[in-house]
Amino acid sequence: MQSFPPNTFAPNTDTLASTYGAAVKPGAIRQVNLFSHSQILALLQGEDDDWLFSRAQLATELEFNQQVYLRGIVEFSNHCRNNCHYCGLRSANRNVERYRLTPEEILRAVDDIAALGMGTVVLQSGDDFHYRPGTVAAIIQEIKRRHGLAITLSLGDRKHEELKLWREAGADRYLLKMETFDRALFQQCRPGADYDERLARLAYIQSLGYQTGSGVITDLPGMTDGILASDLLTLTNMGLDMIACGPFVAHSETPFADYANGDVLKSQRVSAILRLMNPGANIPATSSLDALVPGSREQALLRGCNVIMPSFTPQRVYARYNIYPGKNAAIAAAHERVGQLCHQIKLHGLVPSHARGDSKRNKYVSRY
Repeated sequence: MQSFPPNTFAPNTDTLASTYGAAVKPGAIRQVNLFSHSQILALLQGEDDDWLFSRAQLATELEFNQQVYLRGIVEFSNHCRNNCHYCGLRSANRNVERYRLTPEEILRAVDDIAALGMGTVVLQSGDDFHYRPGTVAAIIQEIKRRHGLAITLSLGDRKHEELKLWREAGADRYLLKMETFDRALFQQCRPGADYDERLARLAYIQSLGYQTGSGVITDLPGMTDGILASDLLTLTNMGLDMIACGPFVAHSETPFADYANGDVLKSQRVSAILRLMNPGANIPATSSLDALVPGSREQALLRGCNVIMPSFTPQRVYARYNIYPGKNAAIAAAHERVGQLCHQIKLHGLVPSHARGDSKRNKYVSRY
């Protein structure tokens, strides 16, 4: 049986005394030593959930002062040139009703986000090269001109010059998930993708000064706990500002249709482990949790997560961003969903925050 210290984030931490106390203030936690691979395995397998979740909750509260950052997300295209085996938007799926928002529609959705006082917008799409680099740059500049919001991009594998252009236009953050860092499993899940190229792109994004994010899908077909433990060590070693994780959700129009869905509890363990190893990173509670077990996304906010991202994709295309069953399934309008989220967050003793919520891990310098 593994031994986990009762009053520290991780073995041999050099940033905190062996016990928490009044002297530990929000934002004070910066760097902890890693769990070993065997310790992560034990935690993933539920050896000490009470310890893990209580420590992760305390770490999150100390770092973020009980704030949950709300980001408004606009999923502006469900076209994708990739053919990933786990995703409902894969290019081979002929049963998707495809859509693309115009720049004007994107900006109107962002206006709605700003009207509710949110400090961050997330622009997301499939890998859709229909949008020219200059068009995306103009959208970024107009968002900054109108509202001054922090801007997160999640647009897939784009060229280095495009990433540089968008950073110079004012984009603040970029999310590029690996789904796994195991080379063989990566290639099995993402046919035709170049593992080394994607890793190099992540390093380049960091070099441009973006707050950089990546992440994994837990319980992908073929993923073992050993692979997942190695993935968590790799994510931590990258020094990321944002780390996303969520359970695998089988989609009927993919080659993985007949595989079992991921374990929600294991995904929450992953968030908690990542929080203890990356105290200042932003870790979202993903909608894939609720797709499997309603209420588990809110529960994740008490288990290491500190970000939640309601969708502001226009209602007429909202449900078409169907990367997995249950994604964007709510019927209520965006402002009603945000109100419900804020209410639930408060019921858990947390504070819904509309601040831009920059990562506390690395010093950030805006280009705008």
